[in-house]
Amino acid sequence: MPAVTYEHIKTCKQSGARLGIVHTPHGSFETPMFMPVGTLATVKTMSPEDLKDMGAKIILSNTYHLWLRPGHDIVKGAGGLHKFMNWDRPILTDSGGFQVFSLSDMRKITEEGVEFKNHLNGERMFLSPEKAMEIQNDLGPDIMMAFDECPPYPAEYDYMKASVERTSRWAERCLKAHARSNDQGLFGIVQGGEYEELRKQSAKDLVSLDFPGYAIGGLSVGEPKDIMNEVLEFTTPLLPANKPRYLMGVGSPDSLVDGAIRGIDMFDCVLPTRIARNGTLMTSAGRLVIRNAKFARDYRPLDEKCDCHVCENYTRAYIRHLIKCNETLGFRLTTYHNLYFLLKLMENVRQAIREDRLLDYREEFFEEYGFNKPNAKNF
Repeated sequence: MPAVTYEHIKTCKQSGARLGIVHTPHGSFETPMFMPVGTLATVKTMSPEDLKDMGAKIILSNTYHLWLRPGHDIVKGAGGLHKFMNWDRPILTDSGGFQVFSLSDMRKITEEGVEFKNHLNGERMFLSPEKAMEIQNDLGPDIMMAFDECPPYPAEYDYMKASVERTSRWAERCLKAHARSNDQGLFGIVQGGEYEELRKQSAKDLVSLDFPGYAIGGLSVGEPKDIMNEVLEFTTPLLPANKPRYLMGVGSPDSLVDGAIRGIDMFDCVLPTRIARNGTLMTSAGRLVIRNAKFARDYRPLDEKCDCHVCENYTRAYIRHLIKCNETLGFRLTTYHNLYFLLKLMENVRQAIREDRLLDYREEFFEEYGFNKPNAKNF
């Protein structure tokens, strides 16, 4: 029995979206689901108790950053990430590939792996499929990701083809090096950019390796939203229906709904926490920038339709004051609200699937949020 399994509950008759449950060694969660990002074994400004209170069922941590600080050996010595950070629900770790490949001016790709400079001190380091597995086995998440290359957008066809082929070879090496398949599920990552032929090849290669789950990578890297949706439409059906599907690095409200409609089960992104620290909020009526002077005497909640404890207890005027003064409480409150907003959005998506009305819900949500307006501002 794989460490991570997918249970299908229902397919929305109106949209084709699916409702399911992902089972892991540290518990199960319903999908579609958004995963808050805890890069350094913490979701910035949030405690594990905060995350549970808002309804987070699974969080993501970063292999590359935890390798550098505090070191995977230290996390292993603590009993793994769950004990280290006092989180007893599922955890997913990425492979570190995206972070390494984002260091475009400090890295060199070879068949063996990637040589790069540590962004903290300039030290030369090397990350290979085998090393990525060693680190993640020591960190001990429920779900770990294969080491892949995440090419930039746009990329020439020939470069992308070579990259996809290398990612497939690296995936095989990851499977061979994975030492804890009994209690950790390893997901493969489908690449190929916007090229349908290459997405098909990547999916075929990875599905043949029989991973317990699959991610779609290389999206939300600068391409237009319509391109992302188009890629999802021809890629998602290539993945096994009896395994979870994860769209990496996507967290804007419209993309979560559109991704679910196209068969995605899991999402993650730093967007809600990052923009929160800049004073930008997600609300049912659209984007709200709390730093703006017009909120100085606004004693309403951030979102009058939101039932999170921030909206029930604090005003726009007070939160603006905190953010303008760089007070930590302000960052905590805006972060809590944004994460709650996305988790509640996914709860509503799941309910709409149950009721076979996800397309109707999308129309209602987009209309209220303002996505349907010309020149609407997103994130």
